[in-house]
Amino acid sequence: MESDRRFPATMDYHLKPLGKTCAATGEPLAPGSRCYSVVVEEEGQLVRKDYSEEGWSGPPEGTVGLWRCQVPEAQPEKPKTIDPESMMQYFEQLVEDANPAQARLCYVLALFLLQRRRLQLDGSRTEGATEYLQLSGSHGEGPYEIVDQQLSQDEITRLQAELNQYLEQEWAAA
Repeated sequence: MESDRRFPATMDYHLKPLGKTCAATGEPLAPGSRCYSVVVEEEGQLVRKDYSEEGWSGPPEGTVGLWRCQVPEAQPEKPKTIDPESMMQYFEQLVEDANPAQARLCYVLALFLLQRRRLQLDGSRTEGATEYLQLSGSHGEGPYEIVDQQLSQDEITRLQAELNQYLEQEWAAA
């Protein structure tokens, strides 16, 4: 068998992933539907083209490879990873503002930063019936002292959702 000298057998080919639209009709490729994918030579380059079953009329001229596949289902968007440094800045802002209405949010944020090892628990102190957490930043920030809010797991979950919503809005504006 003689090889095609235009495309050496040892050459790596980098093709784009499955497209979002049919190369013939321009219509979106529906998740779960079958489609045809081809590799064609165009101006000395190998190019992938994808066709819906409706737009398929056979391999186009210059086809080097052909296969039939299924359009994958749309994957849910992964939640954005929250940057601990941004969270730390927001925490410092909340501590500095000392707004009693946001004391619970500040507490939940402190718990998050403790989990991420961005804050360290240095101790606690009690004044009357109020317990305070004494914290410092892992990069030498602080010291910080916040009221232990003694929240239930449901309250923590609700405040985490509120915090996530706030941060998403901030990121969208940035």
